[in-house]
Amino acid sequence: MFGKVVTCFSVVLLLLVSSSILVGTLDVRSYYYSLPVFKSPLLVASAPCSHHLPLRVYMYDLPRRFNVGMFHRRNTSEAPVTVREFPPWPENSGLKKQHSVEYWMMGSLLHGDGGDAVRVSDPELAQVFFVPFFSSLSFNTHGHHMTDSASKVDRQLQIDLMGILRQSKYWQRFGGRDHVFPMTHPNAFRFLRDQVNESIQIVVDFGRYPKGVSNLNKDVVSPYVHVVDSYADDDPQDPYESRTKLLFFRGKTIRKDDGVVRVKLAKILAGYDDVHYERSVATGENINLSTKGMRSSKFCLHPAGDTPSSCRLFDAIVSHCVPVIVSDKIELPFENEIDYSQFSVFFSFKEALEPEYMINQLRKFPKKKWTEMWRQLKNISHHYEFQYPPKREDAVNMLWRQIKHKLPGIRRSVHRSQRLKIQDWWKKR
Repeated sequence: MFGKVVTCFSVVLLLLVSSSILVGTLDVRSYYYSLPVFKSPLLVASAPCSHHLPLRVYMYDLPRRFNVGMFHRRNTSEAPVTVREFPPWPENSGLKKQHSVEYWMMGSLLHGDGGDAVRVSDPELAQVFFVPFFSSLSFNTHGHHMTDSASKVDRQLQIDLMGILRQSKYWQRFGGRDHVFPMTHPNAFRFLRDQVNESIQIVVDFGRYPKGVSNLNKDVVSPYVHVVDSYADDDPQDPYESRTKLLFFRGKTIRKDDGVVRVKLAKILAGYDDVHYERSVATGENINLSTKGMRSSKFCLHPAGDTPSSCRLFDAIVSHCVPVIVSDKIELPFENEIDYSQFSVFFSFKEALEPEYMINQLRKFPKKKWTEMWRQLKNISHHYEFQYPPKREDAVNMLWRQIKHKLPGIRRSVHRSQRLKIQDWWKKR
């Protein structure tokens, strides 16, 4: 009797599904194919399983002076760079490398690795628009001291770029809300930054920006590009005992804003045999010394610099040295996917500046817990690697994924702006 019931039920279900397909009420294809083409892909609701699809990115074909032309300024070619001509990041570039996120993001689109983003040649298919202007390199190249006459070049590049974008109907369509600008140096795009407030900005923190410029609702926090070498063969029998120093720091101690904590820490941490706290500048030799120091230390100190974050945190991560983060306002990259408490130790300014407190906490830190954190660092450090060609789950692919997560918020912002008579009315209450 039971077998007959099951058979009848199966036959009825098969007839229902078949008839639904024939009359068009069930579209099996929609579960397996990507989104159809619309005039405004950004505003289209996601299809089932669309979160598995790569982000569709249109990259503007800008003249080389806006990007790789800064590597070799004698080359005056205006032709956009192609994948065949994409140059390697210059060796011996020093600390400029820490702000090179813009270069690696552009490279990933040129290479077409098929990871979390795919370049589309038709802007009608794009979900976001990437602007390959190396704004951080422009600042470092054309006016690092901010008083040089060369700053005029940086300013003119920004003026020229905005002139190009304003002529684009895709910029005009949503006021640039779906445009992506890498700006990892705090002074990048400093002359016309207010003109890209609505766009998606790739930043390393929000230390110098007012709320009207950058915020977590629309912007993406990126890691700095690490400047020390990654620790590829870190596999000792006893990792805890193999690292003889308790706490390590090498870097500039004279900093602005919250970075003044570094001078105070120098006094607090003086006199400990198992603590290395040294003032230094970023030369090739000093970077090599930092590499060795981080690899031989259990904990690596990361106090705030001119802004809440610095390259030192990511140097520690790829050195598998447990970061000790001293910053009350730091924002961290990929935090919707990565739990930093699993491999980092946090102290407030007040705690860190209390004599002996931080050192006592680190000295009694359980060996077993430290070893677990060390293993976590080894497991997640590949997420902080910038490389060309790109690799799946590396830093660039993680960034593209973060940008994709911002799309619902951007979509909401666009919809609201199209109906509101008074923009952001609640701020005026």
